[in-house]
Formats: sequence, C-alpha cells, structure tokens
Amino acid sequence: MIDSGDMFGETPPEDDSGDAPTAAELEAAGQNSMFGDPAPASPPPAPPPAANASQPYRVLARKYRPQTFSELIGQEPMVRTLANAIKRDRLAHAFLMTGVRGVGKTSTARLIAKALNCIGPDGKGGPTIDPCGECEPCRAIAEGRHIDVIEMDAASNTGVDDVREIIEAVRYAAVSARYKIYIVDEVHMLSRNAFNALLKTLEEPPSHVKFLFATTEVEKLPVTVLSRTQRFDLRRIPAELLQQHFASICRQEGVEAEDEALHLIAGAAEGSVRDGLSILDQAIAHADLDTEGMVTAARVRDMLGLADKGAQRRLFAHLLEGDSKALMAALADQYALGVEPMALMRSLMELTNKITVCQVGGSGADAPTAEERAVIEEWAGRLSPGQLHRLWQLLLKGYDEVRSAPDQLVAAQMALLRALHASEMPDPGTLAKTLEDMAARAAAMPSAAPAANAASAAPAAIDWSRLVDDIENKIGRLQLASQLKMQVRPVEVTEGQLTYAMAPGFTDDLGPELRQALLDLTGQRWQVDRVAEGGVLTLYEREQAERDAAAEQLRAHPLVEAAFAAFPDAELVTEDDRSGAPPWRNRA
Repeated sequence: MIDSGDMFGETPPEDDSGDAPTAAELEAAGQNSMFGDPAPASPPPAPPPAANASQPYRVLARKYRPQTFSELIGQEPMVRTLANAIKRDRLAHAFLMTGVRGVGKTSTARLIAKALNCIGPDGKGGPTIDPCGECEPCRAIAEGRHIDVIEMDAASNTGVDDVREIIEAVRYAAVSARYKIYIVDEVHMLSRNAFNALLKTLEEPPSHVKFLFATTEVEKLPVTVLSRTQRFDLRRIPAELLQQHFASICRQEGVEAEDEALHLIAGAAEGSVRDGLSILDQAIAHADLDTEGMVTAARVRDMLGLADKGAQRRLFAHLLEGDSKALMAALADQYALGVEPMALMRSLMELTNKITVCQVGGSGADAPTAEERAVIEEWAGRLSPGQLHRLWQLLLKGYDEVRSAPDQLVAAQMALLRALHASEMPDPGTLAKTLEDMAARAAAMPSAAPAANAASAAPAAIDWSRLVDDIENKIGRLQLASQLKMQVRPVEVTEGQLTYAMAPGFTDDLGPELRQALLDLTGQRWQVDRVAEGGVLTLYEREQAERDAAAEQLRAHPLVEAAFAAFPDAELVTEDDRSGAPPWRNRA
C-alpha cells in the first residue's frame, strides 16, 4: 500500500497540542493551501432583509388561503357536519362542494384532505377536524406536493381517457397517506361519457380512496352523480363578515383602511372572499403614497367607478323633489367624474332598498356612517311604502334599459326622468280613495236611466225571439235561425200570421223556408208576408243596442269617469270585447 507521505513528500509532524484537528479546520487548511493565506477575520454577514427582493409577491387571495377550518369563514354548518362525521367515523366516500366563486370550495377540499391524512406532530394521530399543520402530510398537502392527494382541473381534463386514468389508479393503495384523495375542480365540465365511466367507481370505490368534487354549476351535474356524493352548499359570505375579515388582513399587512372603504369592497365582492381580496389587493396598490398608503373610501369609489355617497344622496333627493334640472346636472357631474351609469342606477336601487328595509324593520339603517344613517332614517319616516315600491320598480326597469342601451348615459337620463315624473302621479291608494269619495258624492244624486228604445220592444202578441229560439232548438234549423236573427225585422207576429221586412243589406228570400219551419214547429200553416220597410230591430240589432246602452250607463258612472280623468288614454272594454281585443290594447 502506498502511503500518502511517500507520494507527496515527507509527512508533517504531529501537532504538539495532542488535539485532533476538526473538520472545519481541515477544510480551512485545504482552502489555504489552494488559494493562499486566509483573509483577516471579519464579522459574519448580516442576515437578509425581511423583504427579500428575489421572492415574488404573493397576492392576498393566495397568502391568506385558509389552512385550518377555523380560518374558513362563513361556513360553520358544513364544518360542524364534517367534525361530527370524523368523530363518529362516518365519513362518506365522495364529497361535493357547491357555491359561487371564491367562497372556499377548493380550500375546503384541501382542508378535508388534511383532516383525513393528518398524523399529528408525534406521527400517531388520526383523522381530525383540527389538522396540526406540522406533520409531513399536512405540510405536503398545503404545498400541493403530496403524492396521494391528486388535484385535477376538469375544465382541462374533460374526456373519458382522463377519467380512465383515475379508475386505473384507484386500485392501488396510497403510497404514504392514510387515504388517496382525488380533488376534481369544476367537475361539471366533465363530458357525459366521462361521468358515465366514473359512476361505478364513484359508487363503490376502494376503502382507501376519497373523491372531493367542487363546482359552481351544480345543476349541470347528472343526477346519478349527485346521488352518489355527500353534498355541501357553501354559502355566500355576508358583507359584515367580509368587512371584518378584510380589516383583520389589513392589520396583518400593516395597512390602514377606512371602515367605509372596507364596506365598499365587501359590497363589491358579492359574497366572494377571493373576489374581495383581489379588490383589496388592488385598492392597496391604488392608495396614494402621500397618505402613507391608507385605503380611503374615495379612492375605492374611484377605482370601482362607484358613486360618491353624498352625491348619491343628493341625486336621490332631486329625484324625490321632482327637480329635473338639478337631477340632470347631478347626473352629468357624476358621469364626468367617471361614474358609470349602471353603477349610478345600482347605487340608487341600493339606497331605495336600505330605506325600505329600515322602514320595515323599524330600527337603525344599515350604513357605514352616522350621516348616511340619519338621512336614510329620515326618508324612511317620510316616504310611504307604496312610493318606495313604485320607485324600486321604476329604477329596476331603468337599470335593465341602461344595461342593454347603446348609449347608457342617455338611457339613464330617460329612466330617471320617467321615475321623477311618475312621482307626481297619485299612488294607487290615493287614487282609490279619491274614486270612493266621488262615488259617495254621486250616490246622493238621482241617476237618470237611459230611455229605452221604443223600436226595440216587439209589439206582436207572440214573442219573436222565443219563436226563433224554438226554430233553432226544437226543430234544429240552426242556419235558418241564424239568418232570422241577423236579417229579419218583424212587423207583426200573431197566431198563424207573420209579417216582416229585411234588414238593410240583405235580399235573401226566406219566405218558403220560413213557412215550412213554422209548419214543422206548430203543426199549422202560417201566412208569411214580406214588406219593403218597417218593423222593429232584428234580434242581433237589439242585442247590440242593449250593449251600447249598458256601456253608456257604465261610462257615466262616477268611478269610471274619475278613472278616465286620471288616465285620459284609457279605453273601456266590455267582457264581450275581451276575447277579440288585441293584446297590445290599453284597458281600463
């Protein structure tokens, strides 16, 4: 064996100190022999600053994603159900999380995966509703690198081949976790064939497999899939709870924010935590540096294109006061400041709703500032429920028109002017009271019944209308009876004798057929004569005259006259006319 001293020269003498050199000393000696004498001793380098410029910024929605069920806000019923299921060891093999965007569906799925696979800090724990977050499974799942927790986006993997891969893989046990978990996001995007391929496995999966589905459109899922899952409907987060959550995040981030600003952000989030955090992120970046980065309500309104609360209340006041010039000027000012017409209409609708709710509840208004609460409570005491409901309907109709109009500003102007002029009209309750008062005054006045048309009464001893009815019903001469009603004006009708004239415009000779019909009806021959002129009205003309007289009498009623006075363009339609009236016709 060749000794190192023989190869490289004489072996150095041993150290007199008797202590063996340490590994660090040997490494330093080697470096010195290669690079020369070491530099003079210097203090260790300072630690890197807290904000590492090389580390990318994480948006708030990712940074504050819930890591425990206690951080999942607004979903207490679901957490309670899961906790009970874990404690009683009654875990379903498939869970379905539904709800609008950003309420925590995917986060809940990951938390369930943690809860089922947590082993505790000592490695001996079991499934728990409070995963430790320290063990390897918890940390791996939180970082998205656990080999037994597979996340799949159904929007990108919609085919049956993707599902077949899952079906093949579920046969094998988990590598390192207690359960092999499949998280399928936006599961409604799977194709019909993919769903059909998954059904059998979904119904009878191996005991070591759990399926966690998330979707925003649960109505698109087949019923066969819904019946094989335990469903949790995640609710929208209330605006008050969102505001508290955002305030907590601002404190953790060292950002100051006005309460009204957070109130606006929570309202714009529409129940979605993720949407709200994205808006808050934008608001923090939008804040002025000269105000030390404070998130102000004015900046949030400017960023979201919302109407200023004070300007919104002034616009609402002009609307109630009927001041069209001030209303148009205020609308133009808001539009010049960048407020979108749809946002303006929406803010007026929101204010109307707050006034109505305050009026019904009888308590303080829901408003972030004392000034706004005082104004809302004052309007709630001054306006009637009918006025508020009518204003809501007008604003709602105007909002739809603004949304679909080619020029939204023009549509908003017309919608608000319509609402303004409608406020000048009497409400239905006042109109009904006015009509009742007019009717009461008219009841004391003698009413003149319209004189009966003397020509309408049949002078014959035999009732002509009854005779025609007998011809129609007793001997079944329907066509002849119809002709008699329309064309014949009886002059004289007595036993065995009929004298008649034809109505203008008719020239048919009904004599022979009429004689035979009377013979068949009475068993005796009748003398039937036709004259050129005279006679009373035909049965049809008589009915028409009676309808006209009834309509005139109804038109003269005080209630109807009052209705026409309030609505001049209205039209009186009788029951006989309704079936034939066109659908676009105005009716009283």
